[in-house]
Amino acid sequence: MRVSVFTEPHRGATFDEMLRAAQHAEAAGYDGFFRADHFMPMHRSDGFPGPTDAWVTLGAIARETRTIRLGTLLSSATFRHPAITAITVAQVDQMSNGRIDFGLGAGWFGAEHTALGIPFYTPRERFERLDEQLQIITGLWATPLGERYSFTGKHFTLQDALALPKPTQTPGPPVIVGGRGPKSTPRLAALYADEYNVPPSPVEKCAEQYELVRAASETYGRTKAPVTFSATVAVACGRTDAEVEKRYALMKQVSSLPPEDAIFGSPDKVIEELTQFAKAGATRLHVRLRDLSDLDHLDLLASEVIPHLP
Repeated sequence: MRVSVFTEPHRGATFDEMLRAAQHAEAAGYDGFFRADHFMPMHRSDGFPGPTDAWVTLGAIARETRTIRLGTLLSSATFRHPAITAITVAQVDQMSNGRIDFGLGAGWFGAEHTALGIPFYTPRERFERLDEQLQIITGLWATPLGERYSFTGKHFTLQDALALPKPTQTPGPPVIVGGRGPKSTPRLAALYADEYNVPPSPVEKCAEQYELVRAASETYGRTKAPVTFSATVAVACGRTDAEVEKRYALMKQVSSLPPEDAIFGSPDKVIEELTQFAKAGATRLHVRLRDLSDLDHLDLLASEVIPHLP
């Protein structure tokens, strides 16, 4: 089981705090360090110290780390033009020497768009745009050197784009598609994804979603489902009841997100519950941690939980 750290800096984190956590996770042996791509918290907060841009942050972290994979869960398609995003992510992939995993989603947090004056669109339009963006970004990366790329869609048109720069990874960084939807998300995962991720959900829901993606892969002619099935899991682990309660309390904030089935308890209990995700088909876990300054939590999971997962 590959295990990555998933962070939510829109809840309040500076770049220095993220860099320290990423470097600590790398030293502890985590497979990856991922961040959300949001500019506002979903819970009641003054937002201090303010938002950070996901790809600016990851580019800087890429130059200060050596082995850990870096990426987004998930960049919002509503925030980023596909041609510019292809350039940005390719550049950060070069800066990391090929350690980027690129997660892209339709976008969902309407209040964030209203606050920042970003068009939000209907759910149908968001998924249509996401489909075109995945086509464009992967198409630009895969275009042979010396050739140009054109695309005509309902929402985007490109004409004779240079299709440069090229990512270090060929044909491009692994693409992550995520979500719980029964139709559009499995279809997009089947068509474009190297990894399909289920946001925090009961293990039974993860198994159900993986099966939908397998079925969609057959429907749309893909020879196999995405190489990686993953789950994002909120975890509060502790050596004592007091440690567990302190970490679990951070997950009880009032939020616009649906309620989470957080995993909390001793290392043995956390191992037992995380193992169920492996049995459901997951080969990668993105462990959602709320407190970036709690480096002891990272160490506890790395030393007493991760080595005992399948």
